[in-house]
Amino acid sequence: MKNKTSDSFVLRENCPQRRIHYVLNGKWTSMVLYSLSFGVMRTGQLERALPGISKKMLTQTLREVENFGLVRRDVFNVVPPKVEYSLTPLGEIFIEPLKTLYDWAAKNADALDKLELNMQKSQD
Repeated sequence: MKNKTSDSFVLRENCPQRRIHYVLNGKWTSMVLYSLSFGVMRTGQLERALPGISKKMLTQTLREVENFGLVRRDVFNVVPPKVEYSLTPLGEIFIEPLKTLYDWAAKNADALDKLELNMQKSQD
């Protein structure tokens, strides 16, 4: 069995593994997409699903993922205004590996606790 060396491993500037980070560059991006994987949501529902997110950050994140083509924004011509967000077909594809990661996190909370503890120790 041949061992790979670090010399043969290169993440080139335009490779898929690096390009994914152009989308997942913010703290809230994956959480907004994951929340929308459960169905259509309005802004207030997303705010309740993501405690700690400010209205400004939610709006900014939604605009960003909408511009990427991952989220669709539907505006209804009613009073008061009604806006709903949902994943596009591209968003449905994009969320698949994120669901796997979130499922892993739910099953491995103890590993994340250890990681957080190690991070705190390294900052002291």
